[in-house]
Amino acid sequence: MRLSIEAFLDYGFPAPADVLLQIEVAAQPDQRLEAQSLIVESDHPIRAVIGEEGVGQRCWARAERRLVVRYAATVTIDRPLLQLDLLPGTPAALLPPATIPYLLPSRYCESDRLDHFVRRTFAGLSGGAMATALAEWVHDNLDYAPAPPGGGALHTFAERRGVCRDYAHLLVALARAAEIPARCASVYAPGVDPPDFHAVAEVWLDGSWHLLDATGMARPDEIARVGIGRDATDIAFMTIFGTANLWAQEVRVNRLT
Repeated sequence: MRLSIEAFLDYGFPAPADVLLQIEVAAQPDQRLEAQSLIVESDHPIRAVIGEEGVGQRCWARAERRLVVRYAATVTIDRPLLQLDLLPGTPAALLPPATIPYLLPSRYCESDRLDHFVRRTFAGLSGGAMATALAEWVHDNLDYAPAPPGGGALHTFAERRGVCRDYAHLLVALARAAEIPARCASVYAPGVDPPDFHAVAEVWLDGSWHLLDATGMARPDEIARVGIGRDATDIAFMTIFGTANLWAQEVRVNRLT
């Protein structure tokens, strides 16, 4: 699958501020960048830094009055569709060291508060069967609609509604409660409605990470990964160290083949 990706950001700033961007597709074995371009309109130099776990990169920019960013990429996705529910899990004590942080609670994924719910509701399941059941539960029990601001997975669990990051937070928290390492991923994908930056979950099964979108809008073989992290804190497309006003923003992702 080949994807064409375009992103446009236009923000106003009442006072100078540093901005950390994370909008570039990560070059990885399962997604090959054919071409990409990042243009940041600023009077100051920009600086690239490596993303979490070495996945992708972020970009520091300095904004004064206005910041305009244009990004374009063509990427080939080479990621087969797997029957996730057949994949085995790994006992916690045998997990690779790099996966352990994704087994623990984080700011927006309060997995320790969902342990009893998971054990009672999904008793007898493990590994890929558990991950699949959790994703189906999130999909079936949430409405895709903005929820009142208030926090992470627990807030979404109570409200039973949210947007993509809320779906990802809840699925990640539930998976961690089930002793499956899970992390959030910022991605581009066709079919996201409304078109925007998207967030999904990744779960560690059978020795590797597997993308899982509880909203049902994005298929793993059509997802271009941007960055990964414990929760939305790590994967935000833009982190502003100050205040800003949104003037315009557009994301377009199209299938080429």
